[in-house]
Amino acid sequence: MSAGDEISRSRAAARHGGSSGAVTGGSSGAVTGGSSGAVTGGSSGAVTGGSSGAVTGGSSADRTLAPFGRRRLPVVGRRELGAYIVLSIADKDGPAPEPGQFAMLAAAERWGGGADGRPFLPRAFSVARRHGDGTLDFLLEDPASAGGLITASLGPGTERLAELDAGDDVWLLGPLGRGFRPPRRRPILVGGGVGIAPLAILQDTIGARARVLLGFRDAAHAEGAGLLRDPRIATDDGSVGHRGFVTEVLAAELDGSEEVYACGPPPMLEAVRALCAEHDIPAQLALESGMACGFGACFGCVVPTKSGYVRLCVDGPVLDAAGLEVVA
Repeated sequence: MSAGDEISRSRAAARHGGSSGAVTGGSSGAVTGGSSGAVTGGSSGAVTGGSSGAVTGGSSADRTLAPFGRRRLPVVGRRELGAYIVLSIADKDGPAPEPGQFAMLAAAERWGGGADGRPFLPRAFSVARRHGDGTLDFLLEDPASAGGLITASLGPGTERLAELDAGDDVWLLGPLGRGFRPPRRRPILVGGGVGIAPLAILQDTIGARARVLLGFRDAAHAEGAGLLRDPRIATDDGSVGHRGFVTEVLAAELDGSEEVYACGPPPMLEAVRALCAEHDIPAQLALESGMACGFGACFGCVVPTKSGYVRLCVDGPVLDAAGLEVVA
């Protein structure tokens, strides 16, 4: 099979979230989004030129704001989790991020030193966990897991960050964006690939009552499920758990009493949105989009909603599914 055929196959498999890491991860604007009133000085409506309340449910007052400017912080740990890497960064003096918020990351050394001077810009990654001492965990797809394929989650920025280990430093700006709101009904967390990251910190916050459904490409990627507690797993190839899409597992779970929280590749999120609309179930979706700045200046992460265009880096990354016509 040619490299082109393999890329097409992996994209097709990602359609409903099973593969995912290839689509959702370290390109990072992808899984993450948003900036804050710390940069904009006001509500997101003031920044975007319109009200986003119908989609996002509030102003910048409902988020944790980042300190002004980026911070140079030490990497204190690196561990492999199947096809993923968990990078731990000490941030004891930084504000505690809310579930669904993210940070812009860049290596302190050799950033811009790769082929053609890349990577140029920092990369956005969802916060996967905050420990009691302030250490932040971030989930990256291991470049070695891609077998040489170029994917949306594995560019030069992710490759450079994946090389880091304890003793190295990073530049971090965050926490940024608007995250998940607390559940008012029985929560179901649905994640695909690298998109499982913000669901880990969400599970830490809301506790054991959350049902967790995770989709992956194969057994190596399914090891990433170790980031969360007691998940039900689906894999594209059936090597672990349900054979097929995680959205198939979700469909069997719904009885109308739930609230769904989801993060993963766009096709998976669209399937979640459509399912929840069909069953009249509220859902909060952490969307992905290309991003360059993280605080609303570049307009690279604009997405359409029923009430107009919004920037995920100001109004997201988490949006209400009911405010979206489609996730593309």
